[in-house]
Amino acid sequence: MLTRALGLHPVIASVVAHRGYSEPSAASEFLSPKLETLHDPFLMRDMASAVARLEHAIKTREPILLYGDYDVDGTASIVVLKKAIELLGGCAAFHVPHRLKEGYGMRSEIIDQASARGVRLIVSVDTGIRANAVVAHACELGIDVILTDHHLPEQDLPPALAVLNPNRRDCLYPDKNLCGAGVALKLVQALLGRSGIPPARQLALLDSFLKPVAIATVADIVPLTAENRIIVRRGLSGLSNARNHGLRALLAVAGFDAGECPSAHQVAFRLAPRINAAGRMATALAVIELFLTEDAARAGEIAAELDRLNRERQRIEAEIAEIILGQIEEEGFDPACPALVFAGPGWHLGVLGIVASRLVERFHRPVFVLSETADLAGEPCFTGSGRSIPDFHLLEALESMPELFQKFGGHRQAAGLTLAAAQLASFRERFTEFAATRLGPDNLRPLHAIDAEASFTDIDDRSLEQLQRLGPFGFGNPLPIFYARGAEVAAPPKALKDGKHLTVPLRQNGRLLFCKAWNFGDRAAEFTPGAKLDILYQIEEDPTAARRGWAPWTVSLKDVREYV
Repeated sequence: MLTRALGLHPVIASVVAHRGYSEPSAASEFLSPKLETLHDPFLMRDMASAVARLEHAIKTREPILLYGDYDVDGTASIVVLKKAIELLGGCAAFHVPHRLKEGYGMRSEIIDQASARGVRLIVSVDTGIRANAVVAHACELGIDVILTDHHLPEQDLPPALAVLNPNRRDCLYPDKNLCGAGVALKLVQALLGRSGIPPARQLALLDSFLKPVAIATVADIVPLTAENRIIVRRGLSGLSNARNHGLRALLAVAGFDAGECPSAHQVAFRLAPRINAAGRMATALAVIELFLTEDAARAGEIAAELDRLNRERQRIEAEIAEIILGQIEEEGFDPACPALVFAGPGWHLGVLGIVASRLVERFHRPVFVLSETADLAGEPCFTGSGRSIPDFHLLEALESMPELFQKFGGHRQAAGLTLAAAQLASFRERFTEFAATRLGPDNLRPLHAIDAEASFTDIDDRSLEQLQRLGPFGFGNPLPIFYARGAEVAAPPKALKDGKHLTVPLRQNGRLLFCKAWNFGDRAAEFTPGAKLDILYQIEEDPTAARRGWAPWTVSLKDVREYV
């Protein structure tokens, strides 16, 4: 039906239908997302109260404090909301916590400092949904608080003037998967809608805010579906002609040519780590300055410093990962263990989440990495981060044992916690036991969902062009996996990078393709010349090849088996 109705290549039509868009109207909307189809922001609970309070503050030029987080999501939220408030005539200062000195979340002493400066309105971005005591303290001081957040709330919400969070239990907003910057964008959309600015100009302004929100959406690993797909698709396309000095400088140090449009994958692995490096290794204030400065030279200096911090982050991350892998090699790895917890003295708090992510990729099970430190009373404690696999809800696991923690929070795929040193053994035991109730053997090894069968002859200009329309690819909308039968190994594979990776020449239906086989080094014996294989593969963009005048794509093997 989709082939006939929309002119799709049969293979691409199969992928679109497999992903739940079998009706032509739904498929058309998926393939051509439009800014105009964003939901009405006033569908979000408390939006009207938040907008009314902000309108008053903007009209009277009342000082507003934006209280954010130190990651990409938090800093992008501050930039977007600050620019929008100032565009509408208001004034807004901001506070970003220092990860190592203040830790995650809102703190009462910052509220006290704001009160002393005469602040009577605080807007949180990407934080605050569990800061009940801090918000109550602000209320006692006569400060109105608007919370914008996407993390999962507790049973009782903080006593704020407004709580904008699509995940609160009484919020009927249709899209529950917005990141923090996405929620901030909805607030901006609502403010613009009530501003009296002509509708066409409102859309243009909203479009201009999508670039940082798109980067945050990719970085925060939320599903790239529904509104997130619109935000990322349009936001990333705008990066090819970014006017913001900070964005241009960041793209340059990340190795992008002028006019080049990064993919979601490139944002995740080249842009986001450099932005996050500031909050991980030093202070995220530099990121805010990067995106707000009107000085191109200063933007270049900040981007260069972020690049340096990112290299330092990579070095420290590698050291911790090497220690952990050494422990696993020495103690042995139990493939039946459904969850892993690693702890060490003095590990840098800023990189633990990344180390956890790398371990999840390697062992395909939820992982926490914790560093031994001291709490405010000087008592030994462990603080760190966890990452998960799609089948396991990390925050749900922590909520099953709240009495173990001094504090904790997060969402399905990522979470953080602090616990007393004496509780570490109990946490490891109970976390493993909880995981065992949710995960079986099939969950602990990567399984590939096949989107469509596609022979090598199905790879042509038409199918490749339409394949790109399915993007951006990432969490919730992965790059399609294709199945091909009876591909013949045409020649011995070539080893790359110390033998970890291979290039394999495969011939099928008379067409020869040189396929990349990442991390297949220990499977080289399966590629005996003349052998026939069933293969799972993806078609990936290859900008390096494109710069050399070759085809701008490559075939990447996901798995192989003997052809029967």
